[in-house]
Amino acid sequence: MEPVYARVRQEVAARADRLWDVSLALHRDPETAYEEHGAARLLAGELEREGFEVERGAAGLPTAFVARADTGTGTGTGTGTAEAPRVALLMEYDALPLLGHACGHNLIAAAGLGAALAARAALGDAGGTLLAVGTPAEESGGGKVAEVAAGLFDGVDAALMFHPGVYDWAWAPLTASAQLRVGFHGRAAHPTGNPTEGVDALGALIQFFNTLGVLDRRLPPGSHVQGIVTDGGRATNIVPEYAEGLFGLRGGTSAALAELADELRSCAEGVARATRTKAEVTDVGGRYEHFRDNDVLSGAFAHHLERAGIALSQPAPGVYLGSSDIGNVSTRVPAIHPFVAIMGSEGSDHTPEFARAAAGPRGRAVMLAAAEALACTAADVLLRTDVRDGAWAAFREKAALGQ
Repeated sequence: MEPVYARVRQEVAARADRLWDVSLALHRDPETAYEEHGAARLLAGELEREGFEVERGAAGLPTAFVARADTGTGTGTGTGTAEAPRVALLMEYDALPLLGHACGHNLIAAAGLGAALAARAALGDAGGTLLAVGTPAEESGGGKVAEVAAGLFDGVDAALMFHPGVYDWAWAPLTASAQLRVGFHGRAAHPTGNPTEGVDALGALIQFFNTLGVLDRRLPPGSHVQGIVTDGGRATNIVPEYAEGLFGLRGGTSAALAELADELRSCAEGVARATRTKAEVTDVGGRYEHFRDNDVLSGAFAHHLERAGIALSQPAPGVYLGSSDIGNVSTRVPAIHPFVAIMGSEGSDHTPEFARAAAGPRGRAVMLAAAEALACTAADVLLRTDVRDGAWAAFREKAALGQ
């Protein structure tokens, strides 16, 4: 494999300035979830110019795309067999409201682009299929959720991406997450004219918050609930007939999230009975599943990244880094989501400082190193049956254990 890795390094180096230009272009013009029209157009155009066949509007999402290049024959089976391997390189490119690319998605997109272009050029007719998948709305909405449902990852043997961060970790401890809207229906009344006729929906919502405070103290590691009031009434001289809150739920695993959602519904129903209101609980958007790391693939990525002088370690126990729709992909096919630091561990993403780092020299160095490591890992999957079979064996083992 060493000649292949050497060609990958050459191809990434040859494109280094262009990849950085793409990254900076995304950074200068941040687009939020489902509005990433310029980003999708830029990335798809780069892939198309180098011979990829591009499908725009994939999974019914205007800012999603799938670019395909066959480096040999076959359609892919996604079963870990030696025939027709298929690798997906994932790109995120949505930005945060007000903060721009304070999560470094410009670096993710440029690294995925560079990996796809370098792998295609280095592999020639070696066999298998490369997919470069544009995945919008990771920060809000979950483009990958829709893409999984549409079957975009069917037949894929490995889904590969990296994420810039403040740690050098081989994999990402990402929780499952969901948002639930909880509304209470009461009866309006004048608080002095006919107070006994009123049923205070806001009082019920406040009691629900208090109940969740008790629940929170006994939740398992990785699980929590955070809520806000979205409707608390309209006037102080009217007993609110309706009140509503929006609640973000996280669970260490998808099963833990489901249990937490059931508990929240039970709490809402109990409060409704106690306050003579009616509770209404609805899901808001798709759920993010917990991330299932594939240690065969993340180990390969870490090995290749060491060539750039970056050593990855295991995550610190008990630390969780939020949630992402890559979780939904990782429970269908072998996947990786390593974190590579672009600033020190005293910092944090989703901050103006991190946004600046995503356009700085360390960001450039990490983006290029990640592009090379991703392309080499893709080559491992496409060319080495032992890697492909090992990745699927590890995937099935964790699936059987519910991890």
